[in-house]
Amino acid sequence: MKRDLIVFGEDWGGLPSSTQHLIKRLAASRKVIWVNSIGLRQPKLNRHDVERLWRKLRAVTTANRNTSMKGTSSHSISSMKSQTGINNITIVAPKTIPAPKSRLARKLAAASLSKQLKPVIERAQLHDPIMWTSLPTAVDLFDKLPTRSLVYYCGDDFSTLAGVDHDTVAMREQELVTRSNLILAASESLVAKFPPERTQLLTHGVDHDLFSRRAPPADSFSNNSTPIAGFYGSLSEWLDYPLLRQVIEALPHWHFIFIGAANTQAQALGSYANVSLLGPLPHHELPRYSQHWNVSLLPFVDNGQIRACNPLKLREYLAAGRPVVSTPFPALAHYRDYVTQVRNAHEMIAALEKVKNHSTNTAQQRAVAQDTWDARADQLSNWLENL
Repeated sequence: MKRDLIVFGEDWGGLPSSTQHLIKRLAASRKVIWVNSIGLRQPKLNRHDVERLWRKLRAVTTANRNTSMKGTSSHSISSMKSQTGINNITIVAPKTIPAPKSRLARKLAAASLSKQLKPVIERAQLHDPIMWTSLPTAVDLFDKLPTRSLVYYCGDDFSTLAGVDHDTVAMREQELVTRSNLILAASESLVAKFPPERTQLLTHGVDHDLFSRRAPPADSFSNNSTPIAGFYGSLSEWLDYPLLRQVIEALPHWHFIFIGAANTQAQALGSYANVSLLGPLPHHELPRYSQHWNVSLLPFVDNGQIRACNPLKLREYLAAGRPVVSTPFPALAHYRDYVTQVRNAHEMIAALEKVKNHSTNTAQQRAVAQDTWDARADQLSNWLENL
């Protein structure tokens, strides 16, 4: 009988993270309690944080309406079957202090969280559960929950990640690394940070069938004869906006499509006549774009966060079969034969013009055919059972 899981991750929903992809597959043979984000920084009085708080409050209200567990009014619970097709996942949206700093605040937050979670865990009747966290701030819960194994899944270099309380998170991560039985790192540069005897490289996978199986084009592509370059994902500070502006201005006969939540710099790109900002779209809709534009873009800045990253969209782009043009970063090394790397706007302009008429590249699709989330989950399941 496989061991069950208590997972601390981001808020469930939206574009699925690597953790969500893996947990969905593990949940086919394990019970899972998924705890929505307990935060990596303390909130500020700004529009972004207020809107995020409002979304979380709405999620709590919705989950409370849908709860099937009585006597759990201190937190929200809902079955995830409607979203995942798997009835083994239960989501919990707890009330908590985000990224507490002082010893007292940490103690209070851990006590409050454990009080909210224990009734859920007891009712779920988990078998020898493993605590899994993608968030260093969850380390304080390990001693307070009925679990004897701790797994840290590290997908980012938190010391360089924007939007976190770096000092607080670095301290929690050091404690988490010391206490973890197994550390999973998404890139080779992240592996190098951790004790080798307890660390495994687990690069991201891809839903190969979804992205390689022919999908009908989105309405945006109807009667469109101009070449299109596209990007999807978070339009945040890790994109090279000066480079993008130069390329967009130099190629007025191209159209540029950006899909995802946009920060201020990204929103400014919408002022160009040859740019479309489509906002976030459901994950299953993305092949309708990435299979039909001429080129997929990865226009990243060169910083510590990008050098440590292993973006999910890289393998999804490759599975879609369209040419990929990217600024350099280490995770490209394994797929360098299928990605055109550029270091400045001049090189990106030349690369776009060179590959704009290329047909679907079945070789690059085959190159990621073995990198499926199912294969990653199978390997992961073996590691979990060997804890």
